[in-house]
Amino acid sequence: MGIGTAIAARLEALAAITDEPGRLTRLYLSPAHRRAADLVASWMEEAGMRARIDAVGNVVGRYEGTDPAAKTLLIGSHIDTVRNAGRFDGMLGVVAAIELVGRLAAQGRRRPFAIEVVAFGDEEGVRFASALGGSRALAGRFDPALLDERDENGVSRREALVAFGCDPARIALEARNPANVLGYVEMHIEQGPVLEREGLVVAVVTAINGASRGRVRVSGESGHAGTVPMALRHDALAASAEMVLEVERLGATTPDLVATVGRLEGEDAAPNTVPGAVSFTLDIRSPDDGVRHAAVTALSRSIAAIAERRGVAARVDIGYEAPAAPCDARLQVGLADALARLGLPLRRMPSGAGHDAMAFSGRLPFAMLFVRCRDGISHNPAEYAAPKDIETGARVLADFIDHLDT
Repeated sequence: MGIGTAIAARLEALAAITDEPGRLTRLYLSPAHRRAADLVASWMEEAGMRARIDAVGNVVGRYEGTDPAAKTLLIGSHIDTVRNAGRFDGMLGVVAAIELVGRLAAQGRRRPFAIEVVAFGDEEGVRFASALGGSRALAGRFDPALLDERDENGVSRREALVAFGCDPARIALEARNPANVLGYVEMHIEQGPVLEREGLVVAVVTAINGASRGRVRVSGESGHAGTVPMALRHDALAASAEMVLEVERLGATTPDLVATVGRLEGEDAAPNTVPGAVSFTLDIRSPDDGVRHAAVTALSRSIAAIAERRGVAARVDIGYEAPAAPCDARLQVGLADALARLGLPLRRMPSGAGHDAMAFSGRLPFAMLFVRCRDGISHNPAEYAAPKDIETGARVLADFIDHLDT
C-alpha cells in the first residue's frame, strides 16, 4: 500500500471517533479525545515507538536514534477538532509522522537523532477560552492560571485533565530543553486555495501570521425611517458599511496582509428605523508585524475620517494581539532542499491560520510544510486532500528527515 493511501485509511479511522454521532467533533479532553489518543498511542507502539500520554493530554511517541547525545527532532500536529470538522486539519500531520517512523522501523533504520511524534490535544481552543495548551507546555510557556479556566458546563481545565488521567502538577516537567531539540516540523493542509490555484502540491511555510483582532463600535442617531430626511441622518449602519469596505480595500492593496470583518451587529435594529448603533469585528493578519501594526494605525485613521464625515462616532478597540512567528531559516532550507531533490517546484508562503508551531516561536526552531487541499476548504466536513498529494508531502518530509544534519 502506498504511503498516501495508508495515511488516508488511518485518517478515516481517526475521523470515526467523535463526541457527536453523524459529524466529527472531538474537543480537548473529551471522551472522544481519550479514545483517539489511545488509538494514536497504539499506532505509535506498532510503529516502533515508546508511547505515552503526557501531563497535558498530548500523545508522545519516541523513536530512539543511534547517538544518545544527539538532539531530538519533534514532528506532529493536533488531534482535537472544531465542531463539525474535517478529517485532515491536524490529523494529517500526526498520522503522516507515525507512518514515516513506522517505515523507518520496518526497514531497521534509525537516524542519529531521536524522533518524537507529538499529537497535541488543544490546538483549536474550542472547549476552553485559551488555545495551544499542549504545545505551550512543551515550549515551557504553559500558564498554570489556565488550569482554572472553565468550559460551558462549568468544568475546569484542571478537573478535565484529572478525569482524562493526567497529573496537572507535572505539566511544567513536559517543557523541552532547547539545547536538546533540533526543532519541530509540522505537515499540514494549507487551509487555503493558493496551492490549488497555482497547480502546486506543497509549499514551505515562511511564517505564521501575526494577528490583531478587535471590534469597532459606531454610534449614530436612530430615527424613524420615514420621517428623517436623508441629509439629516446619522446612520451608523451606512457609516459601518463604508468602514467595512475600507477594511477590504486595505487588505486588498497591502502586500502580505489580509483584513476581515467577520461579524456585524446592529443594536435595536428594525426595518423602519435608521440604525443608531452598530458594531463589527476586525481581524488583521500579516507575517510582518510592522506591516500589520501600520495597517491597524491606517485603518483607525480612515475609520475616524469616515465617522467625522458622516456625523457619527466610532471607537476602535483592539483586544487581541499575537505576534508573527517566523519559521526557522535552517529548517526551511532543509525542506526546500528536499523539494529540490524530489524535483518539485519551490513555493514559499506564510500561514494565515494559527498552528501549534507558533507556540515554539522564540523558544524552539520550527518549520511547516503545506499540502494543498481541495477548494481551500477547512474546518468543514468537505475538507479533503488527495492521497497522491498526501504521498508527495510525506515523501518531502521523509527526505527532509533522511538528510537532516544534527
